[in-house]
Amino acid sequence: MPDPNTAPLPDGLVAVVKKDCPTCVLVAPVLATIAERVGVTVITQDDPDFPQSADWVTYDADLALSWHNQIETVPTLLRVNDGSEADRIVGWSQEAWQEFTGLSGLGTDLPEFRPGCGSLSVDPNLSDELAVRFSGSTLTSRRIELASLEDDIEAMFDRGFSDGMPVVPPTEARVLRMLEGTNRPPSDIVAVVPPDLVECTVEKVAINAVMAGCKPEYLPVVLSAVEAACTDEFNMHGLLATTMPVGPILIVNGPIRHEINMNSGFNLLGQGNRANNTIGRALQLVIRNVGGGRPGGVDRATQGSPSKIGLCFAEDEEGSAFDTFAESRGFDRNVSTVTLFPGEGPRLMFDQKSRSPESLTKHFAEMLRVNVSPRLVMQMETVIVMSPEHMARYRDAGWDRARFLAELEALLMIDGDDIVAGAGGIEEGMPEFLAGHQLPKFPPGGIHVVHGGSHAGLFSTTIAGWVGGATGSVTVTKEITR
Repeated sequence: MPDPNTAPLPDGLVAVVKKDCPTCVLVAPVLATIAERVGVTVITQDDPDFPQSADWVTYDADLALSWHNQIETVPTLLRVNDGSEADRIVGWSQEAWQEFTGLSGLGTDLPEFRPGCGSLSVDPNLSDELAVRFSGSTLTSRRIELASLEDDIEAMFDRGFSDGMPVVPPTEARVLRMLEGTNRPPSDIVAVVPPDLVECTVEKVAINAVMAGCKPEYLPVVLSAVEAACTDEFNMHGLLATTMPVGPILIVNGPIRHEINMNSGFNLLGQGNRANNTIGRALQLVIRNVGGGRPGGVDRATQGSPSKIGLCFAEDEEGSAFDTFAESRGFDRNVSTVTLFPGEGPRLMFDQKSRSPESLTKHFAEMLRVNVSPRLVMQMETVIVMSPEHMARYRDAGWDRARFLAELEALLMIDGDDIVAGAGGIEEGMPEFLAGHQLPKFPPGGIHVVHGGSHAGLFSTTIAGWVGGATGSVTVTKEITR
């Protein structure tokens, strides 16, 4: 309800208008008639001389009157009694205005009805700043004051808040707007973030989501990703500390893919989609700015990879011949999820000639034998991002996920004699005791298949993982909640 104590309106008839509104311009003569016959206070938002220069016109320069009295549409006509709003009507209606003012013959030369326009006090470009100005900030994070001549973007670089690319300055207004993307209180603890093991609130995640360039509707995905990354199973500390070029890769499933317009088609692993490119980056900024995981500190990657900046994409569930990736991990397809896989950079899988699932599966097996190294087995998992044209081979043959994985795993049994240290004159390799054994390339359940990409192009992608199990990182899937 309006708060007359913070921005009281005068008793009687009050109209709120702006010049940049065709309906307000239309009713300007009507307002002059009302002022002459019964009196009215007109509050104008954008021009002190509209509808005319008169003592009954008040300029709402800072929009305080409009904001505190919850004006969402102009023109709005109010009746105020004893300092309190008694009634209001929105837009222009000849019949309603005549009844409201008690003046017959009002605006008879005008159209009978015209809708209004949005009030400046709810303009998306102004509303966040107005909320901070008039309601006060509820944020508890430390404020950083910048000098008047200091550049916001450069200040973020100078203070070490950036991942090497420009970040969006997290003003109070932007953070408050970001927090509208979740029902969780800003003070809720989301996770204890490694490597410094710092408690991270919803507010802190929102700040880094702003910096990454996220929209408020992305925040639930970022929150769930932070929760997943900070589990013991995923072992984000280990992922930072390893000298291998790995980082958390985010795979999104469920209805939220469409709600926030994620890309699961053309160039899904590349640039061009705001949700894909900013959600993974937001997670990495949380790890950096809250947890202290920075290159050259705990982050010890020898060379690194794009996955350490932020790699996030959605599965094309509708076009897949298999069950969804989330379903393969025990979730209902109507539930939105984010999966974190500890992986390096994408690698092209080129096959333009295979027309049978058997041929294509053999080629996938050859490709996956060199996952991380052709001499490593049973230690690291992998993700296959299968393109629609490759998936068509399995759809046409009636293969499902289980059939594909069974055939692929059988082809990925490795002769231990070929990969032990010293075999073929290569000093790198597995321990000698594995000679004479047939060994699976991947641990059980270590091949993850996700469908996505353009419908033109016989190319797929593989993403190699990091060490699994108790000493490494386990792929983690979290339900996304609001």
